[in-house]
Amino acid sequence: MKKLLVYGRIIKDQDNTYVRQLFDSLKELSFEVYVVENYNQQLKRLLPESKFPSVSNHEEYAKENFDLVITMGGDGTILNAMTLIKNLSTPMLGINLGRLGFLANAEKSKIHQALLKVKNGNYDIEKRNMIGLKSDGNLFTSFPYALNDFTIHKRDNSAMILIHCFIDGALLNSYWADGIIVSTPTGSTGYSLSCGGPIITPNCGNFVIAPVAPHNLNARPVVVNDSSEIKFKVEGRAESFLVTLDSRNDFITDKNEITLRKSDFPACLIRLDNTSFFKTIHQKLMWGIDKRNV
Repeated sequence: MKKLLVYGRIIKDQDNTYVRQLFDSLKELSFEVYVVENYNQQLKRLLPESKFPSVSNHEEYAKENFDLVITMGGDGTILNAMTLIKNLSTPMLGINLGRLGFLANAEKSKIHQALLKVKNGNYDIEKRNMIGLKSDGNLFTSFPYALNDFTIHKRDNSAMILIHCFIDGALLNSYWADGIIVSTPTGSTGYSLSCGGPIITPNCGNFVIAPVAPHNLNARPVVVNDSSEIKFKVEGRAESFLVTLDSRNDFITDKNEITLRKSDFPACLIRLDNTSFFKTIHQKLMWGIDKRNV
């Protein structure tokens, strides 16, 4: 019997059917089921006859030795689940209730089929490298890591900022821009892509550094080895600047220095036997589809 945790953030009315299907299938396939506390409270309205044990923080989670985590939502739900899993690298299966779903790649219309494959071991585990952050300020102290990306941004409508970027101690560039992104291969299909960054396959050992709306027009995204140490210093007219790790944010000043390196543990994603990175790219970005003939 596999022991798993169901992780979600909010149960929307349009997703009620899929949530019921999930728990019906989990029961039919004899999984041992826990539910994250906030989601468990919402389930009481939808499934009043069911009761599941729950966990509410990393310490409780770590005691249970889960075989896998199932997320109900989109890619943001997987990123949020990482703050609970942290360095334990439990495999995650994302059931996509959102839009694109590059990470949450199990279709909501095929929940039972996906769980049956997990039950029978018909899946692979992909290890995805993450970004680890260190700073001279108290930034993201509970979990200073990102699966997708790290960013620095100007605040509100203030003037552009000057971002000095160093690779292994050597100056790469000083960017006059609205901000900068450091993306993992996993995050290369996200914010970095919209700023002109390349798509990088998940097994590549690289980071992408991409400026956001740079004023120096010759500034282009740069790909560096993920064994590199990346440092930033920021200057600007504002008193503080916005920094993010995935969906979480904090603030720094021009007195802070930030260092990024590859984390010493991966995120683990379950890849079902009928999916691949290139198939996902074709579907989500509609590569190879000629809309003129549809």
